[in-house]
Amino acid sequence: MKERAILKNKIYLYLTEFFAGMSVMAVELGASRLLAPYFSSSQIVWTIIIGTIMIAMALGNIYGGRSADKNPNPDKLYGRIIIAAIWIAAIPLAGKYIIIGISALLIFTVNSNFLIIAAFAACMVIFVFPLFLLGTVTPSLVKYTVDSLDDSGKVVGSLNASNTIGSIIGTFVPTFISIPAVGTSVTFLIFAGILLLLALIYFISSKVFVKKLPVVMVLYMFCCIFGHDTSFAFWQKDLTYEGESVYNYLQVYEDEESVVLSTNVLFGVQSVYKKEKGLTGMYYDYAMAAPYMAGIYESENVDMDVDGINKNNIEIKEGVDDKNFDILILGMGTGTYATQCNRYFEDLYIEGVEIDDKITSLSREYFELPDDIKVTTYDGRAFLNAVDEKYDIIMVDAYQDITIPFQMSSKEFFTLVRNHLKDNGVMVVNMNMRGTKEGNINQYLSDTIASVFSEVYTVDVDKSTNRELFASNNPDMIKRFEDNISRENDPELINLMTEVSANLILYESGSYIMTDDKAPVELLGMEVIDELIKDEVEYYRDIYEEEGIQGLIDSL
Repeated sequence: MKERAILKNKIYLYLTEFFAGMSVMAVELGASRLLAPYFSSSQIVWTIIIGTIMIAMALGNIYGGRSADKNPNPDKLYGRIIIAAIWIAAIPLAGKYIIIGISALLIFTVNSNFLIIAAFAACMVIFVFPLFLLGTVTPSLVKYTVDSLDDSGKVVGSLNASNTIGSIIGTFVPTFISIPAVGTSVTFLIFAGILLLLALIYFISSKVFVKKLPVVMVLYMFCCIFGHDTSFAFWQKDLTYEGESVYNYLQVYEDEESVVLSTNVLFGVQSVYKKEKGLTGMYYDYAMAAPYMAGIYESENVDMDVDGINKNNIEIKEGVDDKNFDILILGMGTGTYATQCNRYFEDLYIEGVEIDDKITSLSREYFELPDDIKVTTYDGRAFLNAVDEKYDIIMVDAYQDITIPFQMSSKEFFTLVRNHLKDNGVMVVNMNMRGTKEGNINQYLSDTIASVFSEVYTVDVDKSTNRELFASNNPDMIKRFEDNISRENDPELINLMTEVSANLILYESGSYIMTDDKAPVELLGMEVIDELIKDEVEYYRDIYEEEGIQGLIDSL
């Protein structure tokens, strides 16, 4: 082993271990944010990220140990750190293009499990090599720090502690500081810069390879200049807003008719708001059947005597005045359902729960959510656990493409919803994916809901993949629906509700029940996404098979 003065300082070696561990975790979290806009942030994607990173680290440990025994040259270790740093710095520059390229290739060559295969391939190409190099750090440093067998246990323990402490910091800093503050791309650049600085200190102090270092710096600066772009949908130049929050990639785009929110650039739209102030035929219009089912036009919601005393002893919330029909929306999103209900019905108290406060800000800025509608930044289920209020309507709209939160899809959750409904209250669930296979995600959700509520009806939203489900323990829910429609004065609403009534289907419950212990929502959602992707690309796949790549390009 070549003697380097700086290696005699054990603190520097521990710092190397510390920053290597920190960078590995930062890259792992950055990987999740880089992949989420294209493949979602589901447990499946996280499993792929963790699995590929563990593969890289294991291979790096093996190679690093053998290399340290065969040729214990610290120049090689810090050279590998430089290569890893430049590779990580290049991820914001090239990563999204690699993901799109892999997706474009696979979407025409695989028939199932597209998300799994594409996400795994992207992880292998983008992240395995630099993390393999960082995986060589620990066994190499053991070789340089252990002086004798007498203190080998202490030294190895100290190195592992340094790595672990760095990993802890590398977990919290990206999530709570760098990604929300400067974005995913700059986060990669920051941690690449830390690794690069660590290696530069070594080479400059050792006076080796100094003439090559300017090339390394030029490469890093090139990545910084051209790789700090935060756009994931790089092919779209007319976005109204694009950014990131703690929870999501967020994209808003609009045209003359609509404003749209998406948290995924490859598939799925989370919210569509029509600029025309009227009925749209969207899912949130269909969901307005719920107030009729819960008796929106019946005076018995709150029965006051001649002295203005609440004879039913129903609590009226402070500051709500005479608003006596209560609606709670779990998964408020951009508030399109709240806005529409507020527009068409009077005397409503509407509040929403949305875990992502950035989405709430966007809803006020771009989607015309009224300021007087309260939105609590919280998890929907945790909110129900924290409050005692009961509501006439509870809207569950927290399902986004494949990322269906399992804790809001179980029998225990829907029991919690039922316990927060008034006696004749109604739950409406927006299910935004329709599966065709036996045991699909909608069947699981519907069977689970039917195990809690006695009355369950569904209606498919025309020209959409959405399905609205209405559930109550009131056996007269449908009769009440029809009675309240007859009291409606708006002809457009009457026509729409008549259409909903004609297409309502009584759901016959089955045995596909999800619980807190067993709710395979990611796999079920992935099956539907595969179906949707297959349907979308079938036309272009036929062109590709018949005319080749040129025919495909011409068709686009």
